[in-house]
Amino acid sequence: MPIVAKKLDPGAFQLKDQVVAINRVTKVVKGGKNLSFAALVVIGDPSAGVVGFGSGKAKEVPQAIRKAIEAAKKRLLKVNLTDTSIPHLALGHFGAGQVLLKPAPEGTGVIAGGAVRAVMTSAGIQNVLTKSIGTTNPHNVIRATFEALRQLKSRQSVATMRGKTVEEL
Repeated sequence: MPIVAKKLDPGAFQLKDQVVAINRVTKVVKGGKNLSFAALVVIGDPSAGVVGFGSGKAKEVPQAIRKAIEAAKKRLLKVNLTDTSIPHLALGHFGAGQVLLKPAPEGTGVIAGGAVRAVMTSAGIQNVLTKSIGTTNPHNVIRATFEALRQLKSRQSVATMRGKTVEEL
């Protein structure tokens, strides 16, 4: 059971959206096939370290993207970062997908594939090494990435958990 954090206000951030995948889906009915579009979108504020994702479905692509953005605003996550990277290694699982996030030194850049790269750039992570293991399904890869981001702990929280000061670590 994931820990439910307090909800972030989307109006407080400069959110930029990035479309990860658009899928044409059909439903077979008595009269033929009903065509619609499914969109997967990642939104984030790189300066604040806030990121979210959502999916939407509609008869037209722009409407599906709009619905996905609205869904993503309801699912924002504050990411614990060091200056330009992540504090420690993290492995996120979702379905058949696994995503490994590894901190990288200054100047490395974002070493990531499609869906993971969208999340990393939207979150404002500038130096990170990633590896997507298992599925290539963008929905599962993004969910696994968010699971890995949720596991990241700040130096302050680790220090208080161990009963030490930040300097002692």
